[in-house]
Amino acid sequence: MTEQTRGKRGLYEGGDLGNADHARLPGSEFPIQDYAALGDGRSVVLLAPDGAVAWWCVPEMDSPPLFDTLLDPRAGGFFQVEAHGAEVVERRYRQDSNVLDTVLASDSGRARLTESLNSSTAGRLPWCELARRIEVEAGTMTFRIRAVFGTRGDTASPWLQPNPNGCVFHVGPVLGLFRCSDNMQVTEEEDRTICATVTLAAGERATVALLAGEDEPLGVPTMEEVDARIDISDEAWRRWAEGLRYDGPHREAVRRSALALKLLLYSPSGAIAAAATTSLPEGIGGEKNYDYRYAWIRDAGYAVNAFLRVGAMPEAKAAFSWLMKRLDQHGPRVLYTLCGEVGPDERALELPGYRGSRPVLVGNAAALQHQHGIYGDIFETAALFVADGNVLDQRSAAVLSALADQSADRWRQKDAGIWELREPQHYTMSKISAWQGLARAVELAEAGHLPATCVPRWRRERDRIAAWIEEHCWSERRKAFVLHPGTERLDASLALAVRFGFDSWDKLSSTLDAIREELGRGPFVYRYSGAEREEGAFLACSFWLAEALAELGREEEAEKVFTGTLRALPKGIGILSEMVDPESRDFLGNTPQGLSHLALIHAACTLRGDRNRPIRALE
Repeated sequence: MTEQTRGKRGLYEGGDLGNADHARLPGSEFPIQDYAALGDGRSVVLLAPDGAVAWWCVPEMDSPPLFDTLLDPRAGGFFQVEAHGAEVVERRYRQDSNVLDTVLASDSGRARLTESLNSSTAGRLPWCELARRIEVEAGTMTFRIRAVFGTRGDTASPWLQPNPNGCVFHVGPVLGLFRCSDNMQVTEEEDRTICATVTLAAGERATVALLAGEDEPLGVPTMEEVDARIDISDEAWRRWAEGLRYDGPHREAVRRSALALKLLLYSPSGAIAAAATTSLPEGIGGEKNYDYRYAWIRDAGYAVNAFLRVGAMPEAKAAFSWLMKRLDQHGPRVLYTLCGEVGPDERALELPGYRGSRPVLVGNAAALQHQHGIYGDIFETAALFVADGNVLDQRSAAVLSALADQSADRWRQKDAGIWELREPQHYTMSKISAWQGLARAVELAEAGHLPATCVPRWRRERDRIAAWIEEHCWSERRKAFVLHPGTERLDASLALAVRFGFDSWDKLSSTLDAIREELGRGPFVYRYSGAEREEGAFLACSFWLAEALAELGREEEAEKVFTGTLRALPKGIGILSEMVDPESRDFLGNTPQGLSHLALIHAACTLRGDRNRPIRALE
């Protein structure tokens, strides 16, 4: 992907890690687009341009962080590899891989740092293994490595235990091992800090790694095995990417987005996390800082659809099966934990936050909400799954039928809407989602995939919802569907109604024009009227707009919106966050953000001519 901007990898000159007055720690306060992500199907690492791991929740994506200078720049933990006096001259993922290469250069030499959250030939390892290989390509260079362990949100005090195989570290329930190749010299092991140095000449290499698990014995592989798994992991990513069937325009952006989505797939259960972080702000210094390390029905459903459109059927099947089991077990909820439990309410941690943005939250208040969108999301996912040639089991069919009955009853109620707003309303998009759910339920039943007993009722309520929307949600003055009845405010998510097949295409086309005029800022789009006062533009909205324009036959406009968005994105390495500041062009919000990446995939597939019409394939 795009080459990273050149920059110094400065040495940390601070003092006591507990002193709140010292300079910021490595890995903290870089622009969000400058963080790269590594993953192993269980956890995700964020790497800063200065060579520091700034965020790593161990052993799961939703565990407390082992390293967290991202949110605690004064006293958080980090794991840094730095070269004396060196600059970053190139930083990019390997082709079709989530293994990262960084080229460093100084007056004395040139080196390559290769980083991987390792897997094995048999898939995910039973422990977390972060490996970092240093190779000097010219001259001679000296490197310093430091691991300073965090406090898991001030819930644990790290301690070290020397071991013949390396240095054992304990952080609450986490047991881990710092390991390095024999040519490294471990120079300091005290309190919560491990330091090592190595000087390498051209052709020489060294590897350092952290291995970790929680409340379980830890296997200790050789360093040769750890180093070899960097290349094994790279090959595994490449083989996975070979199965992607998208070869149209913007191929590299689509494949990178698919690889980013794969990072968010939690392999032990099949859940798809909305993002890998918590509390990265939607506006710097603001209070809209949420925990996205959970699986939303909406995001997971859209991700299933995106995986299907690029040919990643095993991932789609795993995520869809996970969704159906959760719906059967807990009923329709907005979100679940990655292990499949009901999501927890939010609570605040006493941490400084990214660039002073507080509160820092764990849990999410949306867990207590109801959104009608869950009905449309799950039925659209089921329809796409079946249209791709797959089969529903009887249990899932029964669950879906019960959900259709529930949607037929609940659509008249207020809800929190797709944007999870605090004030319940009759949100237009929620009504369209309820219509969508019943429309797909009727089509699935008529095609023989669901019991047909209640089809007359589902059809009747579907038509009632459509009539209600036409009567109450259209503004003749705005020539647009509005956020909810009684307001003239607009909602960019209504672009999705085109994909969903809502019948009023002329009115939807006019709505898109109104959205572009009021909510658009160049290629970027805000979520709803007034959002610009407290947050950035929502990246998925730009791609939804492009997709909708293409679906309506306005291909030239759609391509302009899509390519304009890609060109206006900050020059990172291909990872998208939730939002962007249209003025500074810096990312905002949690990252990697699944909704941004899957929206890009949907738009690109539609622009290629692959229209999203799953039900037609059922007939």
